[in-house]
Amino acid sequence: MKCGIGNYENDRLTERILNEIVGELCRPESYQAVYHRTYHDFLMPSVEALREIVDLLKSILFPGYFIHSDVKPETMKYYIGSTIDKVYRNLAEQIKRGFCFSCAEAGDDDHVCEDCERKSKDVAQKFLHRLSRLRAFLTLDALAAYRGDPAAKGVGETIFCYPSLSALANHRIAHELYIQDVPLIPRIISEMAHSDTGIDIHPGAKIGESFFIDHGTGTVIGETAIIGNNVRIYQGVTLGAKSFPLDATGNPIKGIPRHPIVEDDVIIYSGATILGRVTIGKGAEIGGNVWLTHDVPPGARIVQGKAEEIYFSSGLGI
Repeated sequence: MKCGIGNYENDRLTERILNEIVGELCRPESYQAVYHRTYHDFLMPSVEALREIVDLLKSILFPGYFIHSDVKPETMKYYIGSTIDKVYRNLAEQIKRGFCFSCAEAGDDDHVCEDCERKSKDVAQKFLHRLSRLRAFLTLDALAAYRGDPAAKGVGETIFCYPSLSALANHRIAHELYIQDVPLIPRIISEMAHSDTGIDIHPGAKIGESFFIDHGTGTVIGETAIIGNNVRIYQGVTLGAKSFPLDATGNPIKGIPRHPIVEDDVIIYSGATILGRVTIGKGAEIGGNVWLTHDVPPGARIVQGKAEEIYFSSGLGI
């Protein structure tokens, strides 16, 4: 048979086959668990719109690095003003969609949409008032990356190139929305960074000043993790949950503390796994590929193969 010449009867689905496939996919028992019903004609949040919002916010937080690199001190006021106005309108819309998504998931037919409208605008305004605080945190993060990596040639390089700064910018934006109880939107923003950098930080994690993730790929930080100031971690580190209690129906109980607390000035090297609500004391060092499920006192040094023994920096065991 020559190419391009043949029997075309299988090129299109017959009506019978099409009806069979459609019928299978439209059975309620097939789609019920994965179907989202849009309530009150509001659309789902838009990943594309949220990505644009985050990019605009980064151009405000780091003037001259992103989107418009020709921002000058004398024009900064006008650029930031017009950008904030655009961010406010678009962010309020996406927050409103997040609230409506939450209503749909809960089956809340009695909810008044005007309440979501007002609340979304209020949350967006409160968030924008926090931008100067976010910039202060991210400035310290950039300085920590520069000081913590001998390969960095300048602070600007860490802002423009380092996955740590990109992931932390997304996280600090998402966390501000998370603590205002915005549903879905913070998780979308966090997962954007996860997809782009390989760094997975839940928006609920509390992270202090001057945080640096060197290299970063494969890093996981759970929802209830608490990280102090001047902490440095490396690629492949997991701050995860060891186990969690189940309710009467066998589902995980939500919202309980289940991830580590990492105090100030801690260093955690690549591949380390720390699980459960344990505390890593101030100034401790956790070596590469160590598995930890217990507290570590301040100043301790844990190395591979010695995880059950704790050695202080002086070399004396306890």
